[in-house]
Amino acid sequence: MRQLPIGKFFQVVAAGKSSVTWLFLYTLYTLSFIPLLQSCGSYSFNGAPTTAKTISFIEFYNNADLGPANMGQTFTNSLKNYIIQNSSLKVIPEEGELQLSGEIMDFRLNPIAPTSTGDQNDFNTAALTRLTIVVRVTFVNTVDETMSFKDKSFSFYQDFDNEAGNLADLEEGLTRKIFDQLEMDIYNASIANW
Repeated sequence: MRQLPIGKFFQVVAAGKSSVTWLFLYTLYTLSFIPLLQSCGSYSFNGAPTTAKTISFIEFYNNADLGPANMGQTFTNSLKNYIIQNSSLKVIPEEGELQLSGEIMDFRLNPIAPTSTGDQNDFNTAALTRLTIVVRVTFVNTVDETMSFKDKSFSFYQDFDNEAGNLADLEEGLTRKIFDQLEMDIYNASIANW
């Protein structure tokens, strides 16, 4: 028997059948692939591949020259919330099976996309500024010590238009976006082990 391409198969089936029969056959064909997809392995993006049950945090120290004074505490609390929402780990005050600590090393602004006024005597300005935050993390896994790491750096940045406002007006939103990415990166490197 000659093999028909899938598109031709559906054209032949649809030509002689009612729309209800056609829908039934199409649904049956589509559902036949579900066992194949399930057998390809599974991974839960909400669960962490660790046997540990508890985690503890030492508050991240703010060692950056710039930035808000409470940035270390804000980052620690935000990271805790991220881990609580994305794993089944229980946060305990100290001596968890998993332990996270670190410090915010840098909070810097760099001008990017310079613009010129056209006058040699004027200073050039930047149309965009880049805010970068660098965090250094130590992760201790008492269940599997091979997964532990010390003083691993994570960084992320956000660019903002200087015409949109000054840093004081934009800082909270920019910092939140950077923290969101840093939290995901730290989680993936430590608990999820990606």
